[in-house]
Amino acid sequence: MRIGEVARRAGVSTRALRYYEEQGLLTSERSPSGQRTYPESAVERVRMIQQFFTAGLPSRTILRILPCVDTGHGSPEIFELLAAERRRITAAMEDLAAARDALDRVVDMANHPTPEHCPALREPAWAPYDGAEAAEAPTGPSRATALHA
Repeated sequence: MRIGEVARRAGVSTRALRYYEEQGLLTSERSPSGQRTYPESAVERVRMIQQFFTAGLPSRTILRILPCVDTGHGSPEIFELLAAERRRITAAMEDLAAARDALDRVVDMANHPTPEHCPALREPAWAPYDGAEAAEAPTGPSRATALHA
């Protein structure tokens, strides 16, 4: 079966199939003209690889799991590898939840600003003009002159 047919039946792109081959997850043979050809079983294998990716497994882990799939026998090392991947995903989920909670606090502060969190609310950016203060100000360039300089 040619690459386009495998891709269509498995619901992936031909680029994905080439990537799977690059990673050692899938093999093909070459026709005399150099075109990739796959056995019928490639469709099921690609679907399984997709399930592993959907489960959050990286290609290097999938590569280590596939021999167990091919033989039907898992080793204790593979089960520990899967448990380690689950712990990694759980930690990533906890990190994302913490980031989401921090963002919720930022959004809340943005929607309900207080002087504690917003320096602009601590004092007005432009104080009203007070002629008495201007008379007491030291000599030198005026504020307006300094702004235009």
